[in-house]
Amino acid sequence: MKKTRNHPDELLIGLVSISDRASTGVYEDQGVPALKDWFAQALSSPWQMETRLIPDVQSTIEKTLIELVDEVGCDLVLTTGGTGPARRDVTPEATLAVGTKPMPGFGEQMRQISLRFVPTAILSRQVAVIRETPEHAALIMNLPGQPKSIRETLEGLKDESGKSIVPGIFSAVPYCIDLIGGPYIETQETVCKAFRPKSALRAK
Repeated sequence: MKKTRNHPDELLIGLVSISDRASTGVYEDQGVPALKDWFAQALSSPWQMETRLIPDVQSTIEKTLIELVDEVGCDLVLTTGGTGPARRDVTPEATLAVGTKPMPGFGEQMRQISLRFVPTAILSRQVAVIRETPEHAALIMNLPGQPKSIRETLEGLKDESGKSIVPGIFSAVPYCIDLIGGPYIETQETVCKAFRPKSALRAK
């Protein structure tokens, strides 16, 4: 069922945690709570979210992503989990299957950030896509599963003075959402500064 926006520029976010064990209650999901906390700190414009906790089943992942974009009307959908090389890790395949345009730069930058910490970052297969329908478009991105990695991926790395060393991927998300016809997203610059060309900035 389509969510109703309380404001024309309210961002509708879909959060999908993908884990066989968390979805069956073996352990508590950490991905969605970490994302909720991050958005509460990072966004200064209005937003609301829809969450899902599902197993590592490609058909289920595809169905969930399609539902969040086409039926709920999300502008941005983020997944956590299922992006490694293990046989059960099929999140990238499901994401690519429902996308209409690949956005490879997001995955490339996520791996660059993670490589600052662990050499096994090259095993991560995160991807991002645009899903377009005649009425709507959304950005879908795969994120890591660990809360620390989620934060580092989204907001990047800063030195002790707070200066950016490696840009996080979310700094490019607001302008991407602009370009596909979504709401105008504003951020808390101390967490993550949104980048837009001067021509795309909205007068305050």
